[in-house]
Amino acid sequence: MTSILTFVIAAAAAFGVCGLVRRLAPGFGGVDQPRAERWHVAPRPLYGGIGIAVGALAAAGVTTGFPSRETIGIAGAAIALFAVGLADDRLSLTALAKLVATLSVGALLTYWLTSGDGVGPPAWIVVLATVWFAGLSHAMNLLDNMDGLAGGVGLIAALWLTAILSGHLGASSLALLVGLSGALAGFLCWNVHPARLFMGDCGSLFIGGVLGGATLAPLLQPDVSTLWHGLLCGLVLLVPLFDTTFVLVLRRLAGRRATRGGTDHVSHRLVSMGFSQPLAVGSLWGLGLTGGAAAFALNGSMFAGAVVPASLLIVGVVLFGVHLARVPAYDGRDFAALEGGPIAPIVKDLTFRWRAFEVLLDLVLITVAYYAAYRLRFEDQRLEVFLPSFTASLPIVLACKLAMLYAAGLYSRDWSTFSLDDVSAAVKAVFGGSVLSVVGVAYLFRFEGYSRGVFVIDAALLLIAVLATRASSRMLMNTAAARRPGLRRVLLYGAGVRGQLFVRQVLADPRWRMRPVAFLDDAPVRQHRRILGIWVAGSLEQLEGALTRFHVDEVVITTPAVGPEVEVRVRERCQPFNVPVRRLRLEIE
Repeated sequence: MTSILTFVIAAAAAFGVCGLVRRLAPGFGGVDQPRAERWHVAPRPLYGGIGIAVGALAAAGVTTGFPSRETIGIAGAAIALFAVGLADDRLSLTALAKLVATLSVGALLTYWLTSGDGVGPPAWIVVLATVWFAGLSHAMNLLDNMDGLAGGVGLIAALWLTAILSGHLGASSLALLVGLSGALAGFLCWNVHPARLFMGDCGSLFIGGVLGGATLAPLLQPDVSTLWHGLLCGLVLLVPLFDTTFVLVLRRLAGRRATRGGTDHVSHRLVSMGFSQPLAVGSLWGLGLTGGAAAFALNGSMFAGAVVPASLLIVGVVLFGVHLARVPAYDGRDFAALEGGPIAPIVKDLTFRWRAFEVLLDLVLITVAYYAAYRLRFEDQRLEVFLPSFTASLPIVLACKLAMLYAAGLYSRDWSTFSLDDVSAAVKAVFGGSVLSVVGVAYLFRFEGYSRGVFVIDAALLLIAVLATRASSRMLMNTAAARRPGLRRVLLYGAGVRGQLFVRQVLADPRWRMRPVAFLDDAPVRQHRRILGIWVAGSLEQLEGALTRFHVDEVVITTPAVGPEVEVRVRERCQPFNVPVRRLRLEIE
């Protein structure tokens, strides 16, 4: 009940203060003007971070009373970063000045959290803690690049950290995290698309200060595993860390300064692919929820048990980043920094074909699937007995399966045209590799200490992983293509081969500016089912209802089976709705 009260007070306070700031900020010059490196196209009031800070601190103070030493340090660091951000909003500090400021605050917070018992941590822990605090603060600052993004991700992260760190933080520090989540909920009422108020650097750095301080405090406790704590916090804060790493790496490859702003973040590339702003932001919120859920599920478990789910999530994020990296963002100079180097031919191949990445990805997938099979087949002490067999046979399994994937032609296929033919090739490659692995293990180890069930489970897991990674490109492309803004909503009459061909072409080529929303087909076998993810709404008799239900802008007759008489009836029925009708014609010149 105390946490709920803290959340509600923080949300109400932040909402009210943000509303007041929105009215007063323009009078003090607190307006963010549109610029080439910014995403918004109209001036927006700044300083929403004031409402976030007031709501979080006030709510935590009201519900918990006098704060602990730990909370004083975290809140003090966040307030110091708020002041740095406020100065940046007013005076436009240099990137170096902000870096020095965040590192200094991180170092002082580390001292404050470790000076109580008179025994300081090792030097490498001090450096790691300082860099972590500064890095996370800047990551949240960089993430504030689209309406609702930093606020929503910060809210999700604060709630997950409250649950995960409940055994390591004091009551007042947990209340500060709950207060931050409530304050961000109140702020988001003004900041979701289309935003009426921006948080400014004072807000994003304050969020980074609270999250950084809350994750830093357990790291400095002697009974906490640095590696395990870092894994959990990294999963919770997956979105800001991924976005920052992605941008810094891609800017470096493009020969651009890391501190040079631009519309090249993960959210911007999603919009460039065809996602709307709310959908792009919602997708990253979903990624944040997934990372937090994974961390919560792993909290308290053995490290070995965390390897499989954490590895799969990280592989998925890396794959997501690879797809996004293929979206041009630097006027065709995305890898300019490496064009003249000795590895230019390799870079060119990685850029346009990604074959080396596919091999490395499969190397990871084979390892994770094989290890996961052991964990699913054996438990507790039996797992410890059979793990040496996993270690001894892993090189054989890797060699056999990579060879079969190559022999089956999986490395010469285009992911964006993933089809049933690719599924067949993947099935042959995976199960062929499993058979070859069994033969190799039987020959080298006489199959002593091995389980047939492991290889069956391994084959199933690897097949799912291979199919999912190969289909991901097409799924992402189709999702983006179907949601590009300004598309004409098209109803297709004919769900046969030509209709499906038309859908594939429209989704693959953005120049068509069309979005297939439904099929009509006179064949009962095709009606009231989905074909290529598009609903077959019925036959010609359901035309008028479909025009209204799917808000159709145009009808395209895709099948030659529809003769002139039927076409006339279609045009007559569409005329009252002012919906034009066209016919698809296939010609070879």
